[in-house]
Amino acid sequence: MIRFEQVSVTYEDAPAPSLQNVDLVIPEGELTLLVGPSGVGKSTLLGAVSGLVPHFTGGTLRGRVTVAGRDTRTHKPRELADVVGTVGQDPLAHFVTDVVEDELAYGMESLGLPPAVMRRRVEETLDLLGLNELRDRPIATLSGGQQQRVAIGSVLTPHPRVLVLDEPTSALDPAAAEEVLAVLQRLVHDLGTTVLMAEHRLERVVQYADQVLLLPSPGATPVIGTPAEIMAVSPVHPPVVSLGRLAGWSPLPLSIRDARRRAAPLRSRLSAAAGPNPSNPLDRRSEPTRPTASRGSAPDSAPQTPAGLKLPAPPVLEARGSGGGAPVAGAPGLLARLLRRGGPAPAPTQGPRGATAPATVRDLSVRRGRVQALHAVTLAVAPGETIALMGRNGAGKSTLLSTLVGTVTPTTGEVTVGGRTPHRTAPPEMVRRVGLVPQEPRDLLYADTVAAECAAADSDAAAPPGTCRDLVSALLPDVCDDIHPRDLSEGQRLALALALVLTGRPALLLLDEPTRGLDYAAKVRLVEILRGLAADGHAIVLATHDVELAAELAHRVVILAGGEIVADGPTAEVVVSSPAFAPQVAKVLAPDPWLTVRQVAEALRATEALDAAEAR
Repeated sequence: MIRFEQVSVTYEDAPAPSLQNVDLVIPEGELTLLVGPSGVGKSTLLGAVSGLVPHFTGGTLRGRVTVAGRDTRTHKPRELADVVGTVGQDPLAHFVTDVVEDELAYGMESLGLPPAVMRRRVEETLDLLGLNELRDRPIATLSGGQQQRVAIGSVLTPHPRVLVLDEPTSALDPAAAEEVLAVLQRLVHDLGTTVLMAEHRLERVVQYADQVLLLPSPGATPVIGTPAEIMAVSPVHPPVVSLGRLAGWSPLPLSIRDARRRAAPLRSRLSAAAGPNPSNPLDRRSEPTRPTASRGSAPDSAPQTPAGLKLPAPPVLEARGSGGGAPVAGAPGLLARLLRRGGPAPAPTQGPRGATAPATVRDLSVRRGRVQALHAVTLAVAPGETIALMGRNGAGKSTLLSTLVGTVTPTTGEVTVGGRTPHRTAPPEMVRRVGLVPQEPRDLLYADTVAAECAAADSDAAAPPGTCRDLVSALLPDVCDDIHPRDLSEGQRLALALALVLTGRPALLLLDEPTRGLDYAAKVRLVEILRGLAADGHAIVLATHDVELAAELAHRVVILAGGEIVADGPTAEVVVSSPAFAPQVAKVLAPDPWLTVRQVAEALRATEALDAAEAR
């Protein structure tokens, strides 16, 4: 169905090809998962299939790509539209109309399908993706995850023979992601549709794949094989595979069910370590979170990095075509020193029980037109605390963050951040109290160069010149001043947006889906950065569907549903009891409350050290 014949792609001014000598066949009627670290050319390969490369992106394509017998060099994307349906990383860039139902019909209308066929397929797609209640909604009013489902639905309605999907579940909650993946699997099995999908959250998708195509590094020869074969050698892999490697399982498990069947001996070894308990520093997040009395110290329940545990190598975040280089070691410590420049941040307001609270929310309700986005929400954020907001798409997570930063006005209730009411306070006064990194970091990037972005951030925050540039150097050591922000990768744009926000040293840092588009190595680096900020007293609230991130980083998890808080407590208590929000390790080792491979590795090492000591 899809054939690459010695394909190389080189972008203008790039020192090396993004793809080089790709020669392979993607079989018809199968779901092929495209994996690899950031910056190896996954999006370029997908673009070559849809014809966007080189007709839209520019650059030079050598070799030949054929889809259903059509050469993409001589067929532009519009001439492939009846064969290939494409959904990119940014759903907003995909939309043509303003209303959900119109967007689902637009592709079929362009192909000239009969109205009766269009009506039937729209209804089928609304039901398949759970969009029926949104059919009349303006697309601009939907959450990021809802927009992503609409984008997927708009390419399903024309019934293309090939679907090309770039990070299709990145903004979806776990249940919605499973629904979308089940639909894709049904299309493959029942209709023989060929699906080529790139995804960083492999824990969601690898068990659905028939084939896995691995791009191991820039310019390296791609490897295609069964999921088990590729996961055994892939530099990127889900936690269940990491757990299998740690436990020495062969073949490696790809699903929770496979892992649980082999986990009994591992559970026995872990029980010898007496299991997670409050006296173990690894497991302090299982204690109730206690607010601290000062900004300079983190809560007692702060997640700890086990001594001696080797983390995956930090990512080399690089611009398209750049040579890259080794990241700066110890970046979190450097960030802490940089953020302390210029004196302390304004003292946050007094919260409950006399503890200082960077933010308090009392009986907050927000109504947007006919939609009750939030209802009677009460929340306090302690200094040095990291809170993960979770819940299905449209539950109100982004709305809550927007009220904290002041871009959404409460209908009723009270929001206080750093002693100010955000929506009534001028932005220059709020910049040192709260900062938001939105779902799309590019929303904060409007200058033509990184240097210009940094200069503007210094000016907005009244910070000494060079403050933002120093932060960027700590986060992105190899990014030049004169590079355009649009030429950065997703991970680089996130890091740049984070540096811009941190220039004001806000006491409260808000992040909306911060791991969207990041591979596992980039997530490790982000976790270490955020841990350093929390240790320095910054409060962090992040809205995320990434259950693995919440397990690794958060002290508390707050689950929203229908605009209301339905669960609020220590991470271990909340996520272990939830089938939807439990991380893979928790599901494999349940009922014991282990959350991460990091915890399991340290516990096994402690057990081995104890056994060795007793043997002496």
